[in-house]
Amino acid sequence: MQTLRNALEQSVKDGAAIGHFNVSDLVLLKAVAAAGRELKVPVAVGASEGEREFLGVRQIAALVRSLREEFDYPIFLNADHTHSLAHALDVAKAGFDSVVFDLSALPFDENVRQTKEAVEAVKAINPAILVEGEIGDIGTGSEIHDKAPDLSKGLTSPEQAKAFVEATGIDILAPAVGNMHGMLKSMVEGQAKKRLEIDRIAEIKRAVQIPLTLHGGSGTDDEDLRKAIGAGINIIHINTELRVAWRRGLEEGLSKEPDEVVPYKILPFAVKSVEEVARSRLSLFNAAGKALQ
Repeated sequence: MQTLRNALEQSVKDGAAIGHFNVSDLVLLKAVAAAGRELKVPVAVGASEGEREFLGVRQIAALVRSLREEFDYPIFLNADHTHSLAHALDVAKAGFDSVVFDLSALPFDENVRQTKEAVEAVKAINPAILVEGEIGDIGTGSEIHDKAPDLSKGLTSPEQAKAFVEATGIDILAPAVGNMHGMLKSMVEGQAKKRLEIDRIAEIKRAVQIPLTLHGGSGTDDEDLRKAIGAGINIIHINTELRVAWRRGLEEGLSKEPDEVVPYKILPFAVKSVEEVARSRLSLFNAAGKALQ
């Protein structure tokens, strides 16, 4: 079975990026997995601390493992935005493929110290797990915001990125390059798009020479995403777009079946809505759904 590291290496050769989609229920997981299988491209499923608390750490691990085994399909599980060593150890023991150890809110030196400690600790449990570190400020919460926060002072520099990677030993870096968690109302309505600092991405990539993750990909201009992949982004996170699609699909199901009380007759509307978004994003990230070589 292909590993996440293998999939990342292949994506570089293909000029593609792995789509990472957060899930917090079976509807989202079914939709994301179906989109990836249809396009024959690898997909990463993410669960943040809040999502893991709702789903269960070992429960989501078992669900993803069952999909991987049943369909012989490269679907990977990531512990998104993990803020403590204890939680990082939990996911390593549960068999997650990767963990985002996010202490970006701390001073740089403290982030370095604790991230290095986490890398050593989780790899002692599972040497194959990939550890992602994060520096810079991209805001918090995959929600709908009224106003965009000013994140210009929290952008990641190539020098800072290089120092962080060398000091911590992380496998993947998540920099701040104009990206932002969540979406604005204007983005949900299609009136605005996030823009990225493509030159900064390329400079960071040259400095660190390891895979880069773009967090907060929801609502980002498509052409910027294509350019970001070309500049060195290897994983792109989508969350808020899926949550919006989940809600719209659920509302459609309840509207079309106002008297229905059977969940499996209502929820397929939400599955279809989320799958359409995941398929669209995966097609973009993988050169219009190019099959794995």
